[in-house]
Amino acid sequence: MSQEVRNLEPKALWNKFADLNEVPRPSKKEERVIAFMNDFAKKLGLDVVNDEVGNVIIKKPATAGMENRKTIVMQSHLDMVHQKNNDTDFDFDTQGIEMYVDGDWVRAKGTTLGADNGLGVATIMAVLESTDIPHPAIEALFTIDEETGMTGAMGLQGGMLEGEILLNLDTEEDDEIDIGCAGGVDVTAVAEYDEEDTTEGAVGYTITVKGLSGGHSGMDIHKGLGNANKIMNRLLFDGFDDFGLQISTIKGGSLRNAIPRESVAEVVIARVYDEAFVFDMQEVINEIKVELKTTEPKLEIVIEKSASTPEKVMPPMAQYFLVRGLYTAHNGVYRMSADFDNLVETSNNIAKVVVGQGKLTIQCLTRSSVETAKFDLANSLRSAFELMGCEVEFSGSYPGWTPNAKSEILDVLSSIYEKQNGKKADVVACHAGLECGILGTNYPDMDMISFGPTIKGAHSPDERASVSSAQKYWKFVLEILENIPERK
Repeated sequence: MSQEVRNLEPKALWNKFADLNEVPRPSKKEERVIAFMNDFAKKLGLDVVNDEVGNVIIKKPATAGMENRKTIVMQSHLDMVHQKNNDTDFDFDTQGIEMYVDGDWVRAKGTTLGADNGLGVATIMAVLESTDIPHPAIEALFTIDEETGMTGAMGLQGGMLEGEILLNLDTEEDDEIDIGCAGGVDVTAVAEYDEEDTTEGAVGYTITVKGLSGGHSGMDIHKGLGNANKIMNRLLFDGFDDFGLQISTIKGGSLRNAIPRESVAEVVIARVYDEAFVFDMQEVINEIKVELKTTEPKLEIVIEKSASTPEKVMPPMAQYFLVRGLYTAHNGVYRMSADFDNLVETSNNIAKVVVGQGKLTIQCLTRSSVETAKFDLANSLRSAFELMGCEVEFSGSYPGWTPNAKSEILDVLSSIYEKQNGKKADVVACHAGLECGILGTNYPDMDMISFGPTIKGAHSPDERASVSSAQKYWKFVLEILENIPERK
């Protein structure tokens, strides 16, 4: 199946992407892809170094006639988000991604594709392997664990790189040049409760929310997409208030940086409310589907009797605080930027909710391009969760990337883009968490820019990469390399 992808143009790019996608590379388990990159460099006879956290740095000298140009850092991250559809049988720890071509799109069979940021990695590999692409001296930086903490970028020490310009290849719209991004912080709430026995004669039900689009919790947060955890909580809230529904378990969402697509809850209802509960819930389901019919046409909410009634449930008071706390907690866009048109400044994703066996956990990712606003929203969430009896922790905080409108490399890219495409590129800041802001803490004088090919549906099984865009992007990369400014 990957042969179909390998035949696409530019072959240098797609073949390296196919090679990379044969290597399992989940976040925090990058040992195999690190070894793969080390072997790749050694086969080419290039210098390679692994720093103490696992980042891979490969150096390639300038081609003839380019020795007086500024050294550049070409940077992408090695890990990928692992998401699959419930009906897809796939083991991310052992299997390579199964790709296919669908018109102008490269997709994966029921899983994320890994184009984020695999196409960036493949681009750099293709340039390193090339013998006919003019370029200045290159330091190729492949970071680890971007998707679940950015620990690779955070762990990169000063002095490891000498480059004056950094090209980050992790943007997902080919008509955009990014000069800034949001920072983020993980908000985690945990609590314990004493389970109680299910009342004799109660009826067990399973509530399933599925079919949502999901997507990137930064780049897609403004689209009005459904959040499975918020939808589930709405159902539980109504069932609890109207029929005394009691929760046994909830499993909703997975990764902090993915808008949750699915949630499953096991609940019980007193037998006297059996028929009324199903009828009332169907009305609520219909209301939700009408509200989300434009953004979530494939939404399914299923309520069915369980094969067996759960033996343990949350006590009413613990459940009271849980459903009200989750209702209170903000999800989605919190504030739009006053400085950039159509840019989300601050947002939150209620990414994962797990309840059962006397424990509950709520995981969020709060983002903002304004550091103080990031913690303002985080403290709002903290307050809601603490009022429901949780202990709340902030972790993994990383800074945003402040735009530099006077960037020299921005002038280069803007000029090339306009010449190649007959129109100006959109110079933007994005709401995703690019690594540039973190890297800039130890390399404050490095001129940074971010761009990439068009990728849709990142962080979801609908992830797909445009073939025509990859061709446009590759042409852009080649001319950028040829036009890196000279050293002053």
